[in-house]
Amino acid sequence: MLHRNNPGPGARSQTTVAMGFVTGMLAGIRRRQLDPQPLLAASEIDIADSASRIPIEDYAALYNRINHELDDEAFGLFSQPMRCGSFEFLCRATIAAPTLAEALLRASRFLRIVLPDLAVSVRRQQGRAELVIAERRHLADNPDDPGRVFAFEWLLRLLHGLSCWLAGRGLALDSVIFPYRKPAHAADYALIFTEDSRFAPTVPGGTGTLVASFQANLLELPIRRDEAALATFLDGAPGKITTLYRRDREMVIRVRDLLRAALPEMPSLDDIAERLHLSPRSVHRRLEDEGSSYRAIKDALRRDMALARLAKTRDPIATVAADLGYADTSAFYRAFVTWTGMAPQHYRQRSLGKEAQ
Repeated sequence: MLHRNNPGPGARSQTTVAMGFVTGMLAGIRRRQLDPQPLLAASEIDIADSASRIPIEDYAALYNRINHELDDEAFGLFSQPMRCGSFEFLCRATIAAPTLAEALLRASRFLRIVLPDLAVSVRRQQGRAELVIAERRHLADNPDDPGRVFAFEWLLRLLHGLSCWLAGRGLALDSVIFPYRKPAHAADYALIFTEDSRFAPTVPGGTGTLVASFQANLLELPIRRDEAALATFLDGAPGKITTLYRRDREMVIRVRDLLRAALPEMPSLDDIAERLHLSPRSVHRRLEDEGSSYRAIKDALRRDMALARLAKTRDPIATVAADLGYADTSAFYRAFVTWTGMAPQHYRQRSLGKEAQ
């Protein structure tokens, strides 16, 4: 039986990032025929296993190291570098805005100067708002190039995370249409962006547009941050923003902790709501506001714990399945293949074999 591990102050979280995001982040370095290995080693990341996952703290550290190595906060993915310090000035350009709408307008103007390959705009229609990121020129010959995919992922994450911080709350994206085919790491989009993530491939040689939809009334939220808050926010930025306002935070963290503590039992949403002294409807609505759901949290918890157990222990697979609340081992096998594209025993062989080298 598994027991909840209560981390102390400064402890590392169990949140992980799919290797696909690392591959995209390294694309600019590889285009310049530079060796990424020293940066990976400094961040304690091994990219040999494409199915492995990266602790989010290591991912954020690699993010900042690449920025400093290239003197480019856009990872060398565009026709001109976005010099280090750009994110700080983006924050300073938006922090004095009265509302989120004005902040995003200022952000779009600033990015037009430092990132001319992509155009950012906001449009409203019938109670909906859309954050639009459009290519001014195609970023790669192959629309599904990892660098191009990451460019859209990165800029949406940057703008969404900054918007959440400025407003002082998580802001739910109702849907996002990404201009490429569904990538292998798309399962993480539910935690990073929204469960309603769609994919509309761009024709080769053409330009694409990302459209993120949300409630228009969010644009009227006041900006709640000041210079004192900015000084703290910039400590560890811009990589720090990858650790903030994910869908596995805030209310989601509370639900995740309760599920973890109850293993191998798997409480229902009604049970969780009772323990939180809330109605199931309230829990559902607050999870929805954070862009998540009870099912998404349960699946992410089981996935992260399963990967850690298989990589770090020799516990029988049936025991791991039972400890994670699976009454039927075959159901665990099916879920694991969905998460990683391989059977549990294959994942373990690769993980343990890598440690032995």
